[in-house]
Amino acid sequence: MRADPKAELAGAWVSFKDEHDIRARDRLIVAYSPLVKYVAGRLSSGLPQTVDTADLVSYGIFGLIDAIDKFDPDRGIKFETYAIARIKGAIIDELRAMDWVPRSVRARAREFEAAYIELENRLKRVPTDAEIAEEMGITLRELQAILTRLSYTTVISFEEIWSPGADHEERTDPLGSIADDRAEDPVRLFETSEIKEILAAAIERLPEREKSVIALYYYEGLTLKEIGAVLGVTESRVSQMHTKAVLRLRARLHAAQGFLPVA
Repeated sequence: MRADPKAELAGAWVSFKDEHDIRARDRLIVAYSPLVKYVAGRLSSGLPQTVDTADLVSYGIFGLIDAIDKFDPDRGIKFETYAIARIKGAIIDELRAMDWVPRSVRARAREFEAAYIELENRLKRVPTDAEIAEEMGITLRELQAILTRLSYTTVISFEEIWSPGADHEERTDPLGSIADDRAEDPVRLFETSEIKEILAAAIERLPEREKSVIALYYYEGLTLKEIGAVLGVTESRVSQMHTKAVLRLRARLHAAQGFLPVA
């Protein structure tokens, strides 16, 4: 009679958490390793080809191990949800440590954010690409080229705007995953709630197609290529819309936190 995989997994959790059985821990790592490949594949779709997916998987394994070590089955939370946030955080922390995004690109991102907030305050609406280009003192074609270069940074950028500068253990996942136990601190809970409200309002102000890209990518789990098929545009066009949406959200959050002027 074939053993029940769910029962075996539940038994492994009991053996590891109650008896500190290292062999049970190893079984859990193997059982949940497909999560690492899933997260690495999702992240790699928005990164340059020079970033090896195999490297992302190796970074993510540390996040999975961390999740297994710290997960509390008694809390009634689905492990997969908890683990995905930590795997993603571990990968992104390694990418940030590599500092592979040129300073000039980071500077352009800050210029875009500043121009966006200035125009939104002045015009009382979402500015067009042409208006942002003019505010930045560049041509529309130059702005498109900048957005293409910035598209390689926005996988990290969206994670960072959710909790700028935080360690991955302290970060709350934008898909609603459960954060570390320290998030139960009243001040942290208030800050997290406030950030959610700011981002929710900022998402509502996005142009409809950019709002669709954010929803399909971060909430429905579609790849940029799949989103392109849904919207009837190329993958590169979706990447550009994703980049603009993330920069707008970053700008709104930074403005609310006092890093940029806001009306």
